[in-house]
Amino acid sequence: MSPTREREIIAAFVSLATSLADGDDVVELLTGLTTDCVRLLDVTAAGLLLADTNGVLHLVAASSEEATTLELFQLQRAEGPCLDCYHSGDAVSAPDLSDTTHRWPHFALAAERAGYASVHAVPLRLRDRVLGALNLFGAEAGPLGTADLELAQALAHVASVALVQEKAAADKDLIVSQLNTALTSRIVLEQAKGVLAHRGDLDMEEAFAVLRGYARDCNERLTDVAGAIVARTLSPNVILEHAAERAHRRTPRQSPKP
Repeated sequence: MSPTREREIIAAFVSLATSLADGDDVVELLTGLTTDCVRLLDVTAAGLLLADTNGVLHLVAASSEEATTLELFQLQRAEGPCLDCYHSGDAVSAPDLSDTTHRWPHFALAAERAGYASVHAVPLRLRDRVLGALNLFGAEAGPLGTADLELAQALAHVASVALVQEKAAADKDLIVSQLNTALTSRIVLEQAKGVLAHRGDLDMEEAFAVLRGYARDCNERLTDVAGAIVARTLSPNVILEHAAERAHRRTPRQSPKP
């Protein structure tokens, strides 16, 4: 392992541990997890699904809008690796999606059309309770290396603990409450992204970046900012103006021509 990769892996676990200790925003934490997976593993995109009290999976985080769309399609069609992973509690691997048309006929076709050739899923688990699944998409066909698969599972384990907190592990009601909070937060986040996208003429990925940038710069929780937009206590213009000022500050000034 190269020193750079080792430092990046350590940074990812430090980030998760810090979020766990500080009680950070759940959606922000899990979105960061999907981003870390793309950065650290031999995958192109990642998505994360969590189950509600009835065992129904919902999208909570994804590394891109393309992954978001595919995960939602998987849920709508009720077929795909994340569902199999969640229901079995075991990792699911499909090194070549073209070989899975009999297993996931709709999902495999949609994934290939989206530019993915392989997919792998690992469970989010707390002891004997499966909370959801982490999906990993590859642009090239081929297995995910053992080291990458083990790292993905380790990240998923830490995220599981972060979701419910160690002290709450034996409290089923509190676990359910934490998971419901995460699922509700995702819905509010998508609504806020839609408002910003419409008002600022942005695509959904740009809207999320603008929203996340404002929350980080103002040291506020991502879902709190999203909730304020949806509740109309925070104008989307404030977010958009902040993004414009941020972009202006980052644009290097050109020296006047002689």
